[in-house]
Amino acid sequence: MELTGRSKALAAALGPLVAVGDYRAVQDLLARAAVPEVADVLRDADGDRRLVLFRLLPHDLGADVFAELETRYEDEILSALSSEETRALVASIAPDDRTELFEELPGAATQKLINLLSPEDLAQTRRFLGYPEESIGRLATPEYVAVRPEWTAARALEHVRAHGRDSETVNVVYIVDRRWRLLGSVSLRRLILAEADASVSDLLVETHALSAFEDRENAVGAMRRYDAVALPVVDSSGVLIGIVTVDDVLDVAEEEATEDAHRTASVMPLRARYGTLSIWDLYGKRVGWLAILLVVNVFSSGIISAYEEMLANVIALTFFIPLLIATGGNTGSQSAMMMVRAIITEDVVPRAWFATFLKEIGVGVLLGGTLAVGAFVLGALRADPRIGVVVGLAMVAIVIVSNLVGMTLPFVLTRLKQDPTVASSPLVTTLADVLGLAIYFGIARVVLGL
Repeated sequence: MELTGRSKALAAALGPLVAVGDYRAVQDLLARAAVPEVADVLRDADGDRRLVLFRLLPHDLGADVFAELETRYEDEILSALSSEETRALVASIAPDDRTELFEELPGAATQKLINLLSPEDLAQTRRFLGYPEESIGRLATPEYVAVRPEWTAARALEHVRAHGRDSETVNVVYIVDRRWRLLGSVSLRRLILAEADASVSDLLVETHALSAFEDRENAVGAMRRYDAVALPVVDSSGVLIGIVTVDDVLDVAEEEATEDAHRTASVMPLRARYGTLSIWDLYGKRVGWLAILLVVNVFSSGIISAYEEMLANVIALTFFIPLLIATGGNTGSQSAMMMVRAIITEDVVPRAWFATFLKEIGVGVLLGGTLAVGAFVLGALRADPRIGVVVGLAMVAIVIVSNLVGMTLPFVLTRLKQDPTVASSPLVTTLADVLGLAIYFGIARVVLGL
């Protein structure tokens, strides 16, 4: 990979030090660097140097950098480490990152790592692996601080001091009963400012909890809605099993945005960095949708063939086909993109379909009427007024229909429990092409009497 910015500067500084074997200076330099920059340098290094640099990383930094790397680099590093080194590394990785590592590695490698874990870490890992793929349960970390409602503020603070170092965040302290069911939370600020003998139950405030079985994308919306840096995660019995923090959610938001962008372009989501994928991987991600769209486009060819005689008699009709179907495709893509985003952000809910449908009819009429004026003028100047009427009427109808197709498809997919982003620009454009040609030739037949 090509390094940029601070990562490039870090690699340039490390090069001479590694060349002369000044590993103490290398270690000091790495210890002061940020995790993403060190990860970039490791990706760029060759196999032997990558392992040398990784071994020189401080223990905690090494675990964070390891979690940042892609699976193929993680597998390479694990293969070179001794069993004791591997055990220490895996045990030091955050539970949510450890779960992700076990999901991605080959089964044999995962089993080997599981055998190296301590009984406590093993139980924790197996617990998180039991939740559905891409669920919040897989994203959660059990590194939080919890207190009892009957404790005093002084005792709760003692507990925070004793266990806070191992917590992902101590800004919020969670309150649980003896069965570990979540009752609420209290901010650390409020706990500190409270009287020493104040009861924790009097400081309790209700907190929104996420279900471990929900899709992890829901955590993004909840974090945004409640403006929180961390949210608790509970199982079906209300037992607190972990928390989701804002850094985890930002990673999910980036991944989901990338997946949506891929689906919008009719590409199956890439599960790894583009640079790590082979030609065959990229081919496989794209060929399926292209083949489907090719089949749909066959209908366009069939419609043109059916009106071949009309086109031969009025050759001027041919001139406006690209204009009309391109406008229809663009209109449908605009509408689909707006609806997909509105549905994802919950600005529009599925039950509001009919009201949205009526609104988009109005939008389509205004857009179609505006564009039809220009289309009529072009038709009249290029051919004759009758062709202008055909093109103008077709423009209105095609824009309205394409707008409604682009608006309706995301709703239909949502109703079918499918990702609305599948209503991609290529798919909507292809459907608009087929419908646009049928509308255009149908209007031409009526107006021209052919």
